[in-house]
Formats: sequence, C-alpha cells, structure tokens
Amino acid sequence: MDQLVLQVGLALMLIAVAVWLAAKLRISNVPFLILIGMAVGPHAPQFGPLDFRFIESAPLITFMGRLGVLFLLFYLGLESSVTRLIQAGRSIFVGGTIYIGINFTVGLAYAYLTGFSPTEMLAVAGITTISSSAIVAKILFDYRRTANPETELILGITMYEDVFLAVYLSLLSGIVLSGASSVIGVLSSAGLALAFIVGFLVIGRWATPFLNWLFRISSNEVFLIAVFACLLVLAGAAELIHIAEAIGALLLGLILGETEHSERLEKLVVPFRDLFGAVFFFSFGLTVDPFSLGGAVWLAIGAALLSLVAVVVAGQLAGRRAGLSGVTSFNVGLTLLGRGEFSIIVAKLAQAGGLLPLIQPFAAVYVLILATFAPLLAKESERIYELVKKPFKRRRRPESEELVETEVSYVDD
Repeated sequence: MDQLVLQVGLALMLIAVAVWLAAKLRISNVPFLILIGMAVGPHAPQFGPLDFRFIESAPLITFMGRLGVLFLLFYLGLESSVTRLIQAGRSIFVGGTIYIGINFTVGLAYAYLTGFSPTEMLAVAGITTISSSAIVAKILFDYRRTANPETELILGITMYEDVFLAVYLSLLSGIVLSGASSVIGVLSSAGLALAFIVGFLVIGRWATPFLNWLFRISSNEVFLIAVFACLLVLAGAAELIHIAEAIGALLLGLILGETEHSERLEKLVVPFRDLFGAVFFFSFGLTVDPFSLGGAVWLAIGAALLSLVAVVVAGQLAGRRAGLSGVTSFNVGLTLLGRGEFSIIVAKLAQAGGLLPLIQPFAAVYVLILATFAPLLAKESERIYELVKKPFKRRRRPESEELVETEVSYVDD
C-alpha cells in the first residue's frame, strides 16, 4: 500500500516536536532536528502502519530539504545588501583566503598525522574545510544577526568557499575518479564560478529598475509563483556549471533585496523558509546511522576540536583585517563553524572513488558534532569570548599607575 503521504505526515510531526522542544529551551532547533532524524530512518522499527524507516518517502523528504537550503539562503540574501557586499570585496577576498588557507591546512595535517594516504588526505581536508551555508543562515536568523556588521564578511566568505569548492571538486574528482587532473579544467571551473557570481551581482545591481517593474504583480499567488520559479531556475542553472545551488539562491535574494519588493518578499517567504529549512536538517539526520559509526567517533571528535580552534583563529585574523572588533571577529569564526551538505558531498565522492570506507562514517560523525554544537557556541559567542580573553588581559603595573597619576597631578597643577 502507498504510504507516502502518511510517512511525510509522520516526518512533519517529528519535526514539530523537535522545533517545539527547542523553542521551550530557547536554543537553535538544528541539533534537535538532526538528532530526531538520526533516531528514526532505515534502522528504526515499524509499528503497523506507522513506518519510521521513511524508506518510501526518503526521496521526497530529501528534495524538500534541498528546497529548505534554497529558501534559507534566498531569505538571507533578501536581508543583506549587495552594495555593501561589493564594497567589502577586498576584505572578503583577504578573509576568504585566510579562512580557507587555515582550515584546509589543518585538515591536511590532521589527516597526515592520523595515517591517511595522500589522496585520502585531500578528501578529509575538503570535509573539514567548507562551512554549511544552511547552518550559517540558520544561525544568523535564529539569533537575529543579519544586520550585524560581520554579516557581510560571513556571506562573502561563504561565496568565496563556493569558488574554492568548484576548484577543489574538479581537482579531487579528477584524482579520485580518473587518477589524473587537468589544470585547464580546474582553472576553467574556478573562472566560471567566479564569473557567474561577480557577473550576476553586477548585472543584477543595474537591473533593479527593470525588476521593480517586472514584479509589480498585485496577486500574491502569481507573485510567489513567479519568484519561486526564478529561484529554482537560477539555482538549477548554477548547479549546471558546478556552483552550489544554494549560492544561486543567495545571489537572487541579494538582487531582489535591492528592489521595492523586498519587504513583501520577506513576509511571504518566511513560512516556506521555516518549514523546508527544518526538513533539511531532519533529512540530514536520516542519512546518519548511529549503529554504523564504529571507530570513526574519536577520529571525528579530534577533527572537530581542531576545526573549532582553526575557525576561531581564522575568524580573528579575517575579522581584524576587515576592521571588526575582537568579539565581532569571534562571531565570524563560530558562525562559520557548522559543517553539513558540502562535507557530505565530498564524502560521497570519496566513496565513489573507492577510498577508505572509514571516510564515510568519519564525515557523518564530524558533521553531526559541528552541526549540533555550532549553533550552541554561536549563541554564547560573546560570553565565550570574554572567558577566552580574560586570561590574556594585561594588568597595569603599580609603577605605571603611579606614573599616570603623577602626570595627571602635574597637568592639574
């Protein structure tokens, strides 16, 4: 019997429980959604018509999750400014280079020290380098930080990561799947990704009057269908040229956020963002089998701890170069800590290339740890910064204080 509708209904009920519990505890619902997804799935029992394995409905739930990533990034673009993003171009380039350089180097070193082969080292470094766009967006929304001064830098680094991802996946797939890589192919992938992002931002910025006219639609029904059609077409077009579909959604949001329809869009898109965004994290949990993690747990814990240190250092360096304060730079690092969809893509590529089977469970545990703790750490980023900074504060020596008092008294006289 076809149980597709019933299974989707059960999935939404579980999602509702997770979101309700997170709201009661006043923390991000990301870890709850992932954990409740892990609790069910193919390994879960079946109680009569209530099938918690979600085998039949898995493709539909996965697709709904993909829509969630698109809506999260699209809405994030609506609340941001393409003008400020372009003005921060130099800071983004420097910050992105610092962030990628530190995290990729740490990933390579960790893989080398834990005994992986050179090819497997590249895969592990990719898993530990790229942030999750969906988690980044969720953190900014949940903690109302979209208007914060560090948001432009965070978004810019996210797009910088996508250009790096295009280069990296071209290189890794060439090595893993065919045993060789083409320098021309790698450079063309990087150039195409960069040209798409920059070209779309520049053209879209000058097309604002045309877009104002194009979307002057009185019917909310027609308006939403037209916008969502553009969203899916642009995201799909980005994927065709090996750019993450989420970046396509972010770009469209940035452009439409400059139009007179931005406030209308924000109000209409919020329910879709919340619903499908929650499904994304639940669907990710469904892919993690807690009984097959094996010896990857301690390996993943070590990588997660190193990544925490790496993002904090990278955030401080990138933020300070962009003129941000210490605590704001700390927010940059912890906001970018979450790992998710991109890490899983790299792990699947490693599996397709016949690399060490341990990489799959390692990626699952690593992503689970950071996807769970990144929102929690980001929420308390200011308190954590004060705790970390406290031991390094320099106290004034009594002689210095006496000297200052003497100088002040001299001036007063």
